[in-house]
Amino acid sequence: MKACVLHQPAPVRDRPLAFTEVETPTPPPGHLLIKVRACGVCRTDLHVVEGELDQSRQKKPIIPGHQIVGIVEQLGEAARGFTIGDRVGIAWLHCTCGSCRYCSTGRENLCEQAQFTGWTRDGGYGEYVVAPADYVYPLPQKLDDHQVAPLLCAGIVGYRCLQQTGIEQWSGARLGMYGFGAAAHIGIQIARSRGAEVFVCTRDRKRHQNLAEELGAAWVGDTFDQPPVKLDAAIIYAPAGEIVPAALEALDRGGCLVLGGIHMSRIPSLQYQDLYWERVIRSVANNTRADGRAFLEEAARVGVKTHVETFPLAQANDALIALKHDAIKGAAVLVV
Repeated sequence: MKACVLHQPAPVRDRPLAFTEVETPTPPPGHLLIKVRACGVCRTDLHVVEGELDQSRQKKPIIPGHQIVGIVEQLGEAARGFTIGDRVGIAWLHCTCGSCRYCSTGRENLCEQAQFTGWTRDGGYGEYVVAPADYVYPLPQKLDDHQVAPLLCAGIVGYRCLQQTGIEQWSGARLGMYGFGAAAHIGIQIARSRGAEVFVCTRDRKRHQNLAEELGAAWVGDTFDQPPVKLDAAIIYAPAGEIVPAALEALDRGGCLVLGGIHMSRIPSLQYQDLYWERVIRSVANNTRADGRAFLEEAARVGVKTHVETFPLAQANDALIALKHDAIKGAAVLVV
């Protein structure tokens, strides 16, 4: 099969992904062989390719990609829940141990033995991929392959960010979003459907600010602008720690700031007064399968629409370069 393989992490400007022929995998017991039709390009892929995640854990060589839409082509022994021909999705959480104190208390996203698609296990930047059947999602039929792909990470993790804001009564709630890429452009649709007002701080007027306005933001400003009202909660989607003080300043008393990235640059030192009045900072780590199922159900019910730019599989390096330079309006998707 054809795949984009990373042998050694390097800056994306060096085009480190090799488009080459590799052996088609065989599904072990409990796994599915899936023919990939589309794979979203996530900022986490960028961190994997450029070596910003834990190198001791990263599989080498690795096929990146974890927002995978495909068709079940073969069932491994004892694989249940799917039949050949089903359209399915694969997300970041590849598998967990299922028995540790995190898994046994509904917190499998924190499992210390978890494996991750496109980082510790081969992902979707190729024609085929294998995944445990228990961690594969059936997909709603309303969206095309390239439209549903970004839901499988940008959507799911963005959904978990919303759940972690602490907002219980969404009608009239004031939510801030910092950065407006793939996750935010999906998250704003869920937040607004729940009745929230969304205030967006992001750079790039041509793409990101315009898209935020198109999707119904109550106000749009530059990254470090202060919104015109105090916020009940805010989410930082951009991997930029320097945003944290400005986002804290925008919070009302008791507000929660959620950090939505797997990697972030250094956060500047904070004054205690920045956190006083019971403001909270919390990170989001991975997702649970329950997050994925709940999000996909709500996204289908709400009618979430994704804005995508597509690239052929062989042009994965170009897609990552465009993502690196914020040149994507919405989400990038590889079409296989």
